[in-house]
Amino acid sequence: MLLYLFYDTIFLDKSKLKGVKNIMTSRELVRATLEFKNPPRAPRNLWVLPWANIYHRDEVLKIEKDFEGDFAGPSDCWREFTKTEGDACKKGRYVDEWGCIFTNVQDGIIGEVKDPIIVDEDWEDAENVRFPVEWLSVIPEVVNEQYKNSDKWFNCGCCPRPFEQLQYLRGTENLYMDLMVKPPKMMEFIAKMHAFYCELLTVWAQTDVDALNIMDDWGAQQALLINPTVWREIFKPMYKDYADIAHKHGKKLFMHSDGYILEIYPDLIEIGIDCLNSQIFCMGIENLAQYAGKICFWGEIDRQHILAFGTEQEVEDAVKLVYKNLWKQGGCIAQLELGAGAIPQNAYKAFETWDNIEYK
Repeated sequence: MLLYLFYDTIFLDKSKLKGVKNIMTSRELVRATLEFKNPPRAPRNLWVLPWANIYHRDEVLKIEKDFEGDFAGPSDCWREFTKTEGDACKKGRYVDEWGCIFTNVQDGIIGEVKDPIIVDEDWEDAENVRFPVEWLSVIPEVVNEQYKNSDKWFNCGCCPRPFEQLQYLRGTENLYMDLMVKPPKMMEFIAKMHAFYCELLTVWAQTDVDALNIMDDWGAQQALLINPTVWREIFKPMYKDYADIAHKHGKKLFMHSDGYILEIYPDLIEIGIDCLNSQIFCMGIENLAQYAGKICFWGEIDRQHILAFGTEQEVEDAVKLVYKNLWKQGGCIAQLELGAGAIPQNAYKAFETWDNIEYK
């Protein structure tokens, strides 16, 4: 797709790149990073939660100005739009595209589902769930025009999240019990939802975007949220299908998952996840070093401790630790999340440190 020969040629003499950080477009830079082709710097990707824009808007603008991001995505590219109610990140009631009702007690973050839609323990009422079919009404010409007019890396405009969506529909505690019992109607619903997500990803894969996205938070602080055997039985094959759709169409597959997911890292690599956003400090950088060069680490810098409470020196040390252990002529994206509690100056220092590294 993009200029592979260009990468092979320009990286023959690395000395010519010393001190030169921007000789590639963002799109070229990200691809070189994903494919371990010795990019001149780590691509930048700042995630700004609404909380940060409410309380630290000026600082956010400075970070975005001084450290321009390398990622973008399409907008306003659907023929039809799903109905929602309220604002997902404002205090009050929000109804999402599936009809799930969230209750939020604070502005700037997302709320929680208190009253699930699927209440029957045999999942007989699952047939009443309406899928957001409007998501399928992507206008390829609009997406492709936006892609053509940008040199940023383009991720698609959807993000299947089967495990989390099941929690929203059924309730977390109920779902955990159901996954052990496996009611037939639940398995039928999961298959139907999976087919919808496959169709959705295929629609996006047929546009010019560079990558598809999926997500699910699988980890608590020290372990997986469910038995890994159950995960491998039900969810791993689904993710494999998503990866196959991406690769069949020449796209990369990006995934996000919070928490301690060390146990399934080899599985995610095996099925073809190209780039994984996870809480690498939660799992221990030394434990993940064995996977360097096998998957691209999509950030992050520790938002539980370093970004929220660390000194600037601790931030610098954290970035250098990631680079030392996980950078293998690529394979790391300078990503972090500026969310509730994070110190903007620490986010600034993290990007500054990534830019000042002597890449080898």
